[in-house]
Amino acid sequence: MPADEILMDAEERMEKAIAVFGDHLSGIRTGRATPGLVDSIKVEAYGSTQPLKQLASIGTPEPQQIVIRPYDAGTIKDIEKAIVAGDLGLNPQSDGRIVRLNVPPLSTEVRKKMVSRIKELSEEAKISIRNIRRDANKAADAGEKSKEFSEDDRDKLKEEVQELTKKYETQATEMAKVREAEVTDE
Repeated sequence: MPADEILMDAEERMEKAIAVFGDHLSGIRTGRATPGLVDSIKVEAYGSTQPLKQLASIGTPEPQQIVIRPYDAGTIKDIEKAIVAGDLGLNPQSDGRIVRLNVPPLSTEVRKKMVSRIKELSEEAKISIRNIRRDANKAADAGEKSKEFSEDDRDKLKEEVQELTKKYETQATEMAKVREAEVTDE
């Protein structure tokens, strides 16, 4: 594989790792209501499991409330069941047409747990990025062994991969810091 392909592949995969990390972070509760809290909920409806956002529109009319409006009122019970099973600590209230979730303020203990979870997710993202670096370095070594490029080119490629690694690890750290601040400042 040519050096530029190795580099592009590594960057693409690191970008995906950061995107997954961002998705995980959006599901972490702060003191505010956000649609991201319920995005990951899977609902058993119409004989299959579907993401909640495919069955309903989700909004936050108030800072402490999430409103879920199902496209089909027949799925309300399924949505309520999925929210309770989702173990978010939120109690769904329904009037037959919409589901309301009141998001209580976080206690100090819960905030600490959320911060530690953010740190775990951040570390997982960094590990993923480092694994991508390892794969790229292996590909660089293989390219040099198969005489696709010289030893100097391999070393230059490894340096570029290391720069990418630093860039994306820093990005993960910054994202984690921002989310930690959101959790602790409320």
